[in-house]
Amino acid sequence: MAHSRRIERAAGSLDVTGHHARSGEDVSLRLVMLHLIHEYARHNGHADLLREGIDGSVGA
Repeated sequence: MAHSRRIERAAGSLDVTGHHARSGEDVSLRLVMLHLIHEYARHNGHADLLREGIDGSVGA
């Protein structure tokens, strides 16, 4: 995590690009951050569904 935080701090903007070795494409820091936000939200949603199934509480 420290390495990714150093990259984020060093970037002049979210439009900075890096090369994605697997796909062979250049991607912006903005795209990477959006992907992480989407994944985080998806996992939180899954955890909420599991919790609702266990305790029956819906919502907050």
